[in-house]
Amino acid sequence: MSWWDFILRLIEGLSGPAPAPTPEPAPIPTDQPDDPLPEAVQPVRPRVFLVVYDPVIPSRGGRRLTEVRGWNAALELANAYIADLKAASHNYVDYNIVGTKVMDSLPVKIDGYQYDPDEYIALLEAGSGFHQPDGVDYDAILADFDIVEKVNNAHIDEIWMFGPPYGGFYESVMAGPGSFWCNAPPLSNVPVNRRFIIMGFSYERGVGEMLESMGHRAESIMEYVHRHIRSDSNLWKKFIRYEKTHPGKAEVGNIHFAPNSRHDYDWGNTDMVLSRCDSWFNFPDLSGEPRQVNSQEWGAGDTRQHHTWWLRHFPHVPGRTGGILNNWWAYVINPNKAE
Repeated sequence: MSWWDFILRLIEGLSGPAPAPTPEPAPIPTDQPDDPLPEAVQPVRPRVFLVVYDPVIPSRGGRRLTEVRGWNAALELANAYIADLKAASHNYVDYNIVGTKVMDSLPVKIDGYQYDPDEYIALLEAGSGFHQPDGVDYDAILADFDIVEKVNNAHIDEIWMFGPPYGGFYESVMAGPGSFWCNAPPLSNVPVNRRFIIMGFSYERGVGEMLESMGHRAESIMEYVHRHIRSDSNLWKKFIRYEKTHPGKAEVGNIHFAPNSRHDYDWGNTDMVLSRCDSWFNFPDLSGEPRQVNSQEWGAGDTRQHHTWWLRHFPHVPGRTGGILNNWWAYVINPNKAE
């Protein structure tokens, strides 16, 4: 060992080994996919509180309004609606009714008015004279059923209300922090810790009309989710294209317009048009070829069949595209995910 090596060994022994050089940081990739390791889409089971306004009619032997008029049983409608949404969402959502309240009265209107049951059925049979304003007092409804407490304590996620014609419900309305238009203006000043939706249904109608209410809810929420995305990058705007507005470039259409519809509710139109509706089953790959379609695809004019067909085309797979979940149902069912 040379004298110089001896000195170096002596210095190392006093101060410890020299620190290893700091490695260069790995470069940050600039072309990362939106979600390189997407999580599986986990099914959800939202909890529903069901309120049925089905008053007893004294002048008709104390029978309930639905019995007097031969209208549908609310619970049967609700169960069929749950089954349709489960199938349309590819088993993603399976609603769970955790509480039911059947009311012997009709709801209070926004100005405090409340129909007497005998008065109401007389107006119904006359076909005129219904009270205005028609809208219900949602604050009173929330108070009547302790909804704020139920939402804040995570006992329920939604409310479904059933009533007769002129019941005064919105088809859907949202409440909670940061609420936005959901086919109706949001309810303000509801002291809850998260958003929730109140659905309004009529037991005079069928499951198809209930699905239409859900369709409008979905339209409102997806418009909100995509509101900052412009031009062709807005996949929601692409999804709702139909022949009348985009000749030769129809996709799935919207809840009122099938790919070939010429006017609202024209779900029985037999005209053939080119549509890329099938591509949405392969989302996010939308490169599929268009094909000729008409109303035979969605029930030849049947409301319920068209709406389940339309909802079934919603993307429902893991990952993100453009920062938005590839499972659009997540937003539709849980508005708290919409940013």
